[in-house]
Amino acid sequence: MLRTALRGILAHKARQIMTVLAVCLGVAFASGALVFADSTAAAHRAAASKSFAGIAVTVTPKASPPRPAAHQEATALDDALARRLADVPGVAAVRPAADGTATMNAADGTPIRAEKTWANLGAAYVPGPDGKDARHPLAEGRAPRNSGELAVDRGTAAAGHLRLGEAVTLATDGPVMTKRLVGIVTTDDTRVTAGGTLALFDKATAQKLYASPGHYTGIDLSAAPGTSAPDLARRVTDVLPADRAEAVTGAAQADQQSVLVDTLTRGYAKLPLVFAGVSLFVGSFLVVNTFTMLVARRTREIALLRAIGASRRQVSRSVLLEALLVGLIASAAGFLLGLGVASVLPDVLSTGGDRLPRGPLVIGPAPVVAALGVGVGVTVLAAWLPSRRAARVAPIEALRTAEQPPSTARTRVRGAAGLVLLAVGAGWLVSLTGERDASEGNLRSAMFGCALFVVGLTVLAPLLAAPVIRLAGRLTGRFGVIGKLARENALRDPRRTAATAATLMVSTALVAGLAVIGHSTGQALDRQAAAGLGADYVISSRTPTAAIDPGAVRRVAEAPGVRTASAVTDSTLFVGGGVREISGVDPRTVSAVMKLDFVSGSGKDIGPGRIAVSATLAREQGVRTGGRIAARTGQSQRVERYTVVGVYQDNPVARDALGARSDVARDSLVPGSVQRILVRTDGGTVSEAAERRLRTAVGDSPLLMVRDRPQLVREAAGTLADLLNVVYGMLAIGVVIGALGIVNTLAMSVTERTREIGALRALGMDRAGVRRMIRVEAVTVAAFGTALGLAGGLFAAWAVGSLANGALEQYSLRLPWGTLLLICLLSLTAGALAATAPARRAAALSPLEAVAEA
Repeated sequence: MLRTALRGILAHKARQIMTVLAVCLGVAFASGALVFADSTAAAHRAAASKSFAGIAVTVTPKASPPRPAAHQEATALDDALARRLADVPGVAAVRPAADGTATMNAADGTPIRAEKTWANLGAAYVPGPDGKDARHPLAEGRAPRNSGELAVDRGTAAAGHLRLGEAVTLATDGPVMTKRLVGIVTTDDTRVTAGGTLALFDKATAQKLYASPGHYTGIDLSAAPGTSAPDLARRVTDVLPADRAEAVTGAAQADQQSVLVDTLTRGYAKLPLVFAGVSLFVGSFLVVNTFTMLVARRTREIALLRAIGASRRQVSRSVLLEALLVGLIASAAGFLLGLGVASVLPDVLSTGGDRLPRGPLVIGPAPVVAALGVGVGVTVLAAWLPSRRAARVAPIEALRTAEQPPSTARTRVRGAAGLVLLAVGAGWLVSLTGERDASEGNLRSAMFGCALFVVGLTVLAPLLAAPVIRLAGRLTGRFGVIGKLARENALRDPRRTAATAATLMVSTALVAGLAVIGHSTGQALDRQAAAGLGADYVISSRTPTAAIDPGAVRRVAEAPGVRTASAVTDSTLFVGGGVREISGVDPRTVSAVMKLDFVSGSGKDIGPGRIAVSATLAREQGVRTGGRIAARTGQSQRVERYTVVGVYQDNPVARDALGARSDVARDSLVPGSVQRILVRTDGGTVSEAAERRLRTAVGDSPLLMVRDRPQLVREAAGTLADLLNVVYGMLAIGVVIGALGIVNTLAMSVTERTREIGALRALGMDRAGVRRMIRVEAVTVAAFGTALGLAGGLFAAWAVGSLANGALEQYSLRLPWGTLLLICLLSLTAGALAATAPARRAAALSPLEAVAEA
């Protein structure tokens, strides 16, 4: 039976190539993603180790609650402690450090990579005995010497078009500063190389910004020869104030930094895994179809094996063995292709300043095992049903010259099973429409219902093929006799037609459903971003601790073209055992900048001790207008009783509650701070000039964002845009695999219909007519799969969309007509292109040789 399996593969190698390609795609994405993840992690570790090279131990302050830089308490790390550490046996050198964050503006005034505040670093340039800082080698210029000078890394200078001698605007966690750029350095810090920035100050300035004068945020120690880092850490710990400082080895810091950067960039490895899952899922249908057709074509061969003594188990094992060999070939090819995928992914994903580290490919056991397990597992599992069908072939089949149609009883059983699965899946999804709760449990339940629905549609597809294709016959009939022949060929074996269309059906259903949900959610986010906002501009901080200078509110209000500038202080509201958000506003101006829809009460009565709450918060706490609610805000430990003066419809701009700004700002992290300024312009003017005036009013701080209404809408839909790009990628994969399935089916169909095609040629059909007939048949099969997929995807999107409606009040089903049209065009085009090779082969048949073939 082993020899039989090998001969089966060699005899039908052209058919198996399509199977190998389909499985190969999935294996390539899966193994490539794993190799990419391991290689990127190793590159991060190598870069972090290089960054901490020469550092044996770092002394840091004990962890304490985060506070704004301007309000930092003095640490225990000072010059006196640095001198004591220098006397510890085994310490070769001591390097104090004052580190934090700093965000800079580019030469044109726009912030440089401001969205990555965690990676926008600020530090002290600490020269050694030779006058140079080994951690920050100078590439150009010189080191900063006073509070008016600055050095940056080479990548930041390039990204911001910064030149030596020019002024650079920046901010740490407070007012805007302007310094002259005097030096450009290189760095191996993985946070910077992953897309961040680096600003270097002289030591005194860095101490003032990130610690306090004369104090540091860390002290790095290098070890003398023969002293290990753990031993040195133990010695250093003995001289530290136990409650205020601790010692950490440089290796541990490198690992922590590597893990941090790796965690923040880990999402890059998930994208190829998504494509891998789609490829393997859709490709499994092609595997099933291929082996089903091979079993059907080899019915007489299998029957002869049975007649000469092969048992059913041996026949089944031969088919599974053939699948195993095909899976091994596909896994090996996919793994090699995956190495290519892993090598190009850093370049593909290093966009927008997010530069991934490069390094040698790391090939561990996991990608190899995954490639073999996934490739072989999917192929063998997909071939299991065809192997059972092969085992049922009776020896008497060897005497028949044509394939027997499935029995009526089996067709009825299949139809009943398909209807039951379809009904259960549809009922399951419909039952979720009343949930309006996008919880994880409901989402898993929706996925299970979608899977049942798609499986039911797949099982029922052979019974749906005849009515759907006959309905489409009105279009194919326009091609005359050729169109009728193509339609009848597609109807000749509904099971084969359905199996061929299954790949396109599943991929179309998946993509159409996700596209509809993504488009509807994006539209809802667009409406929600603008709903409740009466202002034309929103000025806000990029970080929770970076408050807006109260003086900026006055300057914004005095800017030309500004009608109203309303300051908002955002803080936390602790109520009923939960944490909510409260916005401190000026009752006199809030109605001009927020669109508040009050169910009861009014915002005019907001004042000290009086708040308005959202409808959701009122319902949860069981309060109404005129009632009282116990809560505390911000940093306050006092629980106060507030009078509810109004209840408004949920509003993303107003948050969960509205209070007087004097109350909220008193207990905020920075007393009296402002987190947002809502600006109403004269006549609702939104222009680049107006935005420029507002940026100037807030001092061009890179920590502040000035966004108009359209920008807020675009940002709200940014994640959805990424989702739609993934959807288009999955569509491309589904179309490619669907096209492979159509090629496979048509190639086999042409072989089986050799005499028939010869007869048509003998009766006068020319080569162009034969090619056209095969193409129309392919497009008919593709249209059938696309139609079922669209129907299934739209139904699932309608049912699952109700869950999103619970999370987004603005959600409603919106069809992306352009995307749906693109899906149809790509699927039909794929069908036509897939027919090219089989059509050419059919047209090349000689009429006499074809008719004479036995």
